[in-house]
Amino acid sequence: MTDSPRIGLLFGSFNPVHIGHLILAEHFATRTDLAEVWLVVTPHNPFKEAKDLLPDTERLRLVELALAGNPRLRAESIEFGLPRPSYTIATLDALRLRHPGHDFVLLMGSDNVPGLPRWQESARLLAEVDIYVYPRPGYELPDLAAFPRLRVLAAPLLDISATYIRESLRAGQSIRYLVPAAVEAELLK
Repeated sequence: MTDSPRIGLLFGSFNPVHIGHLILAEHFATRTDLAEVWLVVTPHNPFKEAKDLLPDTERLRLVELALAGNPRLRAESIEFGLPRPSYTIATLDALRLRHPGHDFVLLMGSDNVPGLPRWQESARLLAEVDIYVYPRPGYELPDLAAFPRLRVLAAPLLDISATYIRESLRAGQSIRYLVPAAVEAELLK
C-alpha cells in the first residue's frame, strides 16, 4: 500500500452538475479510503453527442459553485487542455504528471463497466488503476474476473439526470432541490 493520497476521479460532462453527482462524490470522499474526490469536467465524452452541451467554462463554473466550501471535493479542468475527444487514459497520464504524489482511482457506475474494453488503451487502464463501481439499477455487471482492480461499492443513487434538468429549464419548470441553490441561481440568470 502506498502513502500517496488516493484521489477519486468522477468524470462527467456535468451538464449541469446536480445533487446526484454531489451525493456520489461526498459518499466516496467520506466512506472509502479516498482522501478527496475530483469532479473531472469533460469537454466532450467520445461516446456521447456534443449537442445541448453548455460551454466548458460554464459547466466548470457550475461545478465550482456546487463544491464551494467542501475541502474534500474539487472541480478539475485538466481535460480542457488535452486533445479532443477526451480519453480517460490520456487524462490519467496528464494528472500523474501534474500530481506525481497522488494515487488516482476511477469512480463509475455499473452501466460503464461492460464498455470498458472499448476504451482507449483499455488493457493499460485496467492494469494501472483501481476502479470503484457503484451499482446502477438495470445494469448487470459482467464477469469481474476480467477486472481484477475493480471493486463494487454500495452508494446512494438518485434518479436525476442533467437531461431532465435541462428539459425542466426549457419548460420554465422548477429545478429547486435538483441542483445546489448557487447552481440554480446561475442557471436562472
